[in-house]
Amino acid sequence: MQTSSEVTTWQNFKRLMGYTKPYKMGLVVSVFGMLAYAGIDVLFLSKLQPLIDGGLEGADPNFMKWAPIFVIVCFIVRGVSHFIGNYCLAWVGNNVVADFRQAIFEHIMKMSVSFHDKESTGTLISKLTYDTEQVLNATSKALLTLVQQGAFLIGLIFLMFYYSWQLSLIFLLIMPVIAIVISQVSKRFRRVSKNIQGAMGEVTSAAEQTFNGHKVVLTFDGHEREFKRFEVINKNNRQQRMKMVATKAASVPLIQIIASFALAFILYVVTLDSMASITPGEFISVITYMTMLMNPLKQLTNVNGEFQRGMAACTSIFAILDQDVEKDTGTTALVKAKGNIEFNHVNFSYNNDETLALDDVSFTVSPGETVAFVGQSGSGKSTASSLLLRFYDANEGEVLIDGTNVEQYKLKDLRNQFAYVSQQVVLFNDTVANNIAYGNPKASRDDIIAAAKSAHVWEFIENTPEGLDANIGENGAKLSGGQRQRIAIARALLCEAPFLILDEATSALDTESERHIHDALQILQQNRTCIVIAHRLSTIESADKIIVMKDGKIVEQGDHQSLLAQDNAYAQLHRMQFGS
Repeated sequence: MQTSSEVTTWQNFKRLMGYTKPYKMGLVVSVFGMLAYAGIDVLFLSKLQPLIDGGLEGADPNFMKWAPIFVIVCFIVRGVSHFIGNYCLAWVGNNVVADFRQAIFEHIMKMSVSFHDKESTGTLISKLTYDTEQVLNATSKALLTLVQQGAFLIGLIFLMFYYSWQLSLIFLLIMPVIAIVISQVSKRFRRVSKNIQGAMGEVTSAAEQTFNGHKVVLTFDGHEREFKRFEVINKNNRQQRMKMVATKAASVPLIQIIASFALAFILYVVTLDSMASITPGEFISVITYMTMLMNPLKQLTNVNGEFQRGMAACTSIFAILDQDVEKDTGTTALVKAKGNIEFNHVNFSYNNDETLALDDVSFTVSPGETVAFVGQSGSGKSTASSLLLRFYDANEGEVLIDGTNVEQYKLKDLRNQFAYVSQQVVLFNDTVANNIAYGNPKASRDDIIAAAKSAHVWEFIENTPEGLDANIGENGAKLSGGQRQRIAIARALLCEAPFLILDEATSALDTESERHIHDALQILQQNRTCIVIAHRLSTIESADKIIVMKDGKIVEQGDHQSLLAQDNAYAQLHRMQFGS
């Protein structure tokens, strides 16, 4: 009876093999090449007994005449078979891993925002790179050894029984003991492999986090702290790898020592009178086959580690692939919204926590209006915009666009209604033009230039050698914070969306740039419903409606002048920033 872990490993292997279906001809040809390679080796070794008893003793002179041709032909066929088996299997393996990586990448990108909130980027990257590499070993190196060396092993056992079943039977008595050793080693491999994958995820995550925060580390003299933190994680990874090495290094000699007892016993048995009929050729052949069994046994034991690592990686990857992607429950199409927004007694909490991020929030925005959210950090300003885009769904109440609950709209249609500029600017390692046109890939060159000029991007790229075709580096590393923000705003300008969300959009701009952007946004906002999230009150004084939030609740709302006149929360924020 199989244990649950064995069933899982077998099920994962069958599921992995499902990815080879498009490449099954390549797999068939590869297996044929591997079997031919093993078959030639067995055929070559089968001539050992005739060589000794017939050829070398002169009993069969023709044998020695044909032997040279036989050797050459065998090695030619062996070489061709080796190439076919290895190349075709590598082709299948690399295609499977490429498909696997593509499936993982697409699945992760389709996962909900809440999933990405919980999972570290480093762990996900480790699954996409390290774990899939282990799968490649499982589909190529492990399968190559299992088929090729397995067939060779079976061929040797057949030859052993053919020449002397008595001696062979003695040797095979140790096979159950070897099977028990391999079973225990397999369990150890699976457990350590899982720990290694977790440790690699921690290494990737820690390195990525530190590299991304390099300037912060420099500023706050955090070198030693980061060195020590990484040292602990790195040491754990090394320890897990050494456990794998120790298990592998101990398992091989253990199996060979067990086999040596059988070999020693055979050497004793052959001296008995009952074995007098065995010829020198038969005896040397059987002993040679038994000795040669050690190598495939060793490789099959070693490949077990590779296979178990691959299966542990499969378990890790399938755990991601088996999670539900973001559900699109909407059925209503939305080509272009009129621009109405309504929050109707909305309650929301992250991960169903008791503390509400939004508590009984209600407000309306008419088409073409600009509504600004202000308040302290953590008051729920950005959360409201996230519900509009359905990054999260409200726990209670309704979020409406044009009188229809956003949950009824198709997700793609809903999100196409929004242009979004966040306080955390995300740019791609591409040209300025491609980053501006990311939200509207069909935009013409003239449209891109117009958006660049409106967002004052043109000012810092006009005189550069490559202009719009200049590569900006990873996340705009070659640009200043203000320049990155302006490219993000140009990207939003180019989107012909009825809604515009500006989440601290001018936070990284200097005073001069902010003035230019303010002028550009005034033009942009004429035909759009705008949601502005801001700490700096100077950027939202002209908003049609200002909503003041505190601890997830709306404490007051109105325009700039009316809120100042009320002399409550907004007026207090105003005094804090302007000192009057």
